[in-house]
This record gives sequence, structure tokens and C-alpha cells, in this order.
Amino acid sequence: MSLFFPLQIHPEGWRFIGIFAALTFALFFVAQPLGFLGMALTGWCAYFFRNPKRITPKKDGLIVSPADGIVCAIKKVSPPVEFEMGTAPRLRASIFLNVFDVHVNRIPIGGKIIKSIYHPGKFLNAALDDASDHNERQTLVIEMKDHTKVAIVQIAGLIARRILCDVKQGDTVGTGAVFGLIRFGSRTDIYLPEGAYPLIIEGQRMIGGETVIADLTTKETSKKLLPEGICH
Repeated sequence: MSLFFPLQIHPEGWRFIGIFAALTFALFFVAQPLGFLGMALTGWCAYFFRNPKRITPKKDGLIVSPADGIVCAIKKVSPPVEFEMGTAPRLRASIFLNVFDVHVNRIPIGGKIIKSIYHPGKFLNAALDDASDHNERQTLVIEMKDHTKVAIVQIAGLIARRILCDVKQGDTVGTGAVFGLIRFGSRTDIYLPEGAYPLIIEGQRMIGGETVIADLTTKETSKKLLPEGICH
């Protein structure tokens, strides 16, 4: 449990919280106002690495959000060749995370990880559409029992400089399970299966592990997708 908030903290965060706390202690010897500033920053650091409990829907065929944040784009694109998901365009939903969002990433649907691909790249603003192709990123391709595939991409941003992925190719994962995080401010893309209908719209706030993105057992879809390019 966190010393600052009644929330769980991701293990990756304790090192940074310790550094912030040590600097805060030193700042109090320099000037008390600086020490109070350090306390606020330490609290923010603990808040950033929070890993809140989430209640994941149990219905088969549901794809849940892999991240907290705002849906900034929903568009049809052809998956990159290395995903080995075919060339037919499919829907890709992009979720932008600001520095105040939970940055823990969660598995969108249970299955087996058949590909884990690291892509070195740039650190453009994660809100830009080009970030999906040019930024540093980590891709997981998940195959379900019926061989349907979903891809999730962790994308580093302008401030984010490290992607953490705790699972590997060959692992079996469950819907809603925590598999990594991105520091600090980033984006997460998810490539839906062919023919999947989104139950979300652009501008909608997502809750990782809880918000349903699509139901593979129904043809129901959102009535209207808002215009693209609303990431800020």
C-alpha cells in the first residue's frame, strides 16, 4: 500500500517514490518552501504509479480497454506486416494518457501472446497520429481460442521514455490482467479483429480493464463516431 494514498502502487514506482522522498528530505535543509514543494512532487509520483483495483466484465467475447485515458482516434488501418494479422483494414482505437491518468496497462481480452515486438523509434507527442508509426513502442499480438487476433501497442510519448512490458511471447493471459506500464504520458493503440464493431466513441474517457471497447458476440455498434484529431 502507498504511504501517500490508499491505493496499490505498481512495483516499478517505488524506486522513483524513494528518490523523490530523499530529495524532499534534502530540500527541507535548504529551504522549507522547497521541502513542501518536494512533498507535493513525491505525492504526485506516488499518484502516477497507482495501480487501482478494477472489476473486469466476465462475459466471453468482450474486449476491454487496455488503458485509462481519452479515445483520441478510431480509424480503419491495415496492421503492420510484422503483426501477421493480414492486410485487410481493421479498426484501431487510440487512447491518449496524460500525466494524471493511471499508466498501468491491462490485457484487453484473454488468450495466448503469439508475438511480442519491440520497435525503437522517436518520442513525438503521443497525441499525434504519426506516433503509431514513428514512436518507440511495444506490440503484443494476442490470439484467442478461436484463432481471432487482437493487437495492443504501448507507445512512448514526448515525455515518456520507458515502456515496461512484463509478459512475453508464449504466455497465456487473462482479460483485465496488468501486463505493464508506460512512464510518463503516453498512448495505447488496440487493433480490433476484422468485423468487430466499436462500442466507444472518440472523446470518451476509458477505464482500463473495465470499459468495454467491443463485444465480439454482437453486431451492435456506436451510432456515431466523432471526428478524428481531438487529442490534446
